[in-house]
Parts: sequence; structure tokens; C-alpha cells
Amino acid sequence: MAALSGGERCIKYLMFAFNLVFWLAGTAVLAIGLWLKLDSKTNSLLQGEDSPYVLYSGVYVLIAVGALMMVVGFLGCCGAIQESPLMLGLFFSFLLIIFAIEIAAGFWGFSNQNKVLDVINGFYRQTYEEYDKTRDERLKETLRLIQNELYCCGLKGRLGETHPDLCPPAEDLEVFIIKSCPDVIDEVFNSKLHIVGGIGITIGVIMVFGLIFTMLLCCAIRKSREVV
Repeated sequence: MAALSGGERCIKYLMFAFNLVFWLAGTAVLAIGLWLKLDSKTNSLLQGEDSPYVLYSGVYVLIAVGALMMVVGFLGCCGAIQESPLMLGLFFSFLLIIFAIEIAAGFWGFSNQNKVLDVINGFYRQTYEEYDKTRDERLKETLRLIQNELYCCGLKGRLGETHPDLCPPAEDLEVFIIKSCPDVIDEVFNSKLHIVGGIGITIGVIMVFGLIFTMLLCCAIRKSREVV
């Protein structure tokens, strides 16, 4: 059995490094998903009767994606270092599935961005209006969390707010700066959309290189084992 050439060994260790990073990224995604699910503050946004389905399901998607990335990264690392065509084949299949899902999710996200924005804004307005009627403590904490994280205040901004105690602390001229939450949600969503798209394209390109390197390494391993 012939050994891999210098270039093929380079691909092997590049594959190992790529999948180690992929595994670490999956660990981070899984940790974020579990934190959002288990943390008492963020969990209040997800468990309420009026919580939008997109937020509730998004947490479970993060957990599932993180776990899948860890499995795929593990297969890639072990397949590369052990020169196992079986593991590399499984890695290739999983990576191809993830790539197809990413493309589908990208198309869905860009074609339904207005619907997603309407759902998020609708959730905030509904929560605000419900608290205005009931003064429910759970809704109060939800509003305080949203408004402090986004640095926004109510439906009309700091000057026109009827519940200023829920808004971020402001001094002097800051009261004129703090905008309404629907306006801030619109701004954040639209300003970050191109960043999300750029990250998605970058990840897609990396995946394509991962698929190509996997095929090259698999072919090199099989060829080396055929040589007596």
C-alpha cells in the first residue's frame, strides 16, 4: 500500500483543521441554543402563549443544527486523520445535505423577510398592548429585556412612552435619542440583513471547498490502497 503524496497529505491535514473548526462552531451554536432554551430571562420570550412560532422554533433549529455540525465535524476529523473512506463518505453526504438546506433557507429567508419582520414587530406590539391592559409581571420582564437589549422605548419612543420604567436608563439629551422599538427593530433587521447574507455566502463557499477536498482525499486514499 503506497503512502499519500505530499500534496495529498496537505489536503488531509487541511481537512482535519477545517473539520476541527467546524466542530468547534457546532459546539458554539449548540451552546447558544441551549442557553436560549434554558436561561430564565430568554425562556420567558419563548414559553408565553403569544410567543411567535418563528422564535420558538428557531431555538430548536439552533440546537439541532449545532448537534448536526458537531457530528459532521467529528466524522470529518476522524475520517481525515484515520484516512477512512467510509467516514469521509458520511461526512461528504452530511455536508452536502447541510449545503442544500442552507441554500433553501437562504431563498426562504430573503423571499419572506417582510413576513419575518412583521411577525417580530407584531409580537412586540401584542406583548406591549397586553401588558398595558393586564400589568402582568411576566410581560413586564419580557418588555424590559427587549427594550434594554435593543436600546429602544415603547411604541412611540422615550418622550411619548407611558411606561418609562421599562425603558433603558437615559440622562439629559439621551431621551431624544431613544427611538420606538418598532422603528429600531426595522432598522436592525434591514441593516443586518446584508451581513447575514454575506456570512451565508462565505459559509457556502467554504462548504464547497470542503466537498471538493473530501472527494480529492477519498480518491487519493482509495488509489493508494490499490497500489501493492
